[in-house]
Amino acid sequence: MFSRLRQFLGAALPAPTAAIPAGQRVYAVGDIHGRADLFEALIAAIEADDAARRPAATTVILLGDLIDRGPDSAGVLRRARDWQQRRPVRILMGNHEEMFLAALRKPSVMGPFLRFGGRETLLSYPIDPAAYSRAGIEEVIELAQAAIPQADIDFVSGFEDQVMIGDYHFVHAGVRPGIALGDQKIGDLRWIREPFLDHADDFGAVVVHGHTITDRPDFRTNRIGIDTGAYSSGRLTALGLEGTTRWLLTAEASDGAVRVRTED
Repeated sequence: MFSRLRQFLGAALPAPTAAIPAGQRVYAVGDIHGRADLFEALIAAIEADDAARRPAATTVILLGDLIDRGPDSAGVLRRARDWQQRRPVRILMGNHEEMFLAALRKPSVMGPFLRFGGRETLLSYPIDPAAYSRAGIEEVIELAQAAIPQADIDFVSGFEDQVMIGDYHFVHAGVRPGIALGDQKIGDLRWIREPFLDHADDFGAVVVHGHTITDRPDFRTNRIGIDTGAYSSGRLTALGLEGTTRWLLTAEASDGAVRVRTED
């Protein structure tokens, strides 16, 4: 009888809810992709939102792909480094950062990197567009090595692969189902789509990720995707987490201005 009673009570209880540890607050920022204007507006919004809430130990997590495709990757890296010096900001390495670092050393990677949005990254540094247009791959590498500060290369090289806080696991692209979170391969953390996106079962934590663009943040029971395509849509999204509460901050460019909205 008691066994049946426990089963009945267990069935009546709500499903466990993912939570951030007490006294902490987290803001996760989706793929920036060179949109320094949206990033600057979202930084201001996060700072204001954090100040308006009760005091907490706040961590900001940038989910990777800070660079490529958009017009000012150099500016995004500069601003991210500055922000990190003023508050705890943890930055994940995306597939675009992986290619960026490899392209500076390997001609075989530079070509795909340029087609993948790297051209915009290189031209956000002091590289003459005419010289770039005339250059072959080896010469592009030389131009890039001369123009990109070693401080930027060192900064990107120090990006993390994954962050775990409470019941949330923060990665760039996703995780491979059936593999423990601590045993994931770096390639999957930075590049995976399927079978991650369609997996409906528990991963061991709620996975917060970017990499795959959706019009709106994609809330699932086992994952939350917040890449809203900043470089093409003009929308950069941040997810706020505290206890079991979630909210969104979105910086959106429209008619030459950037506006931020908050959604609970």
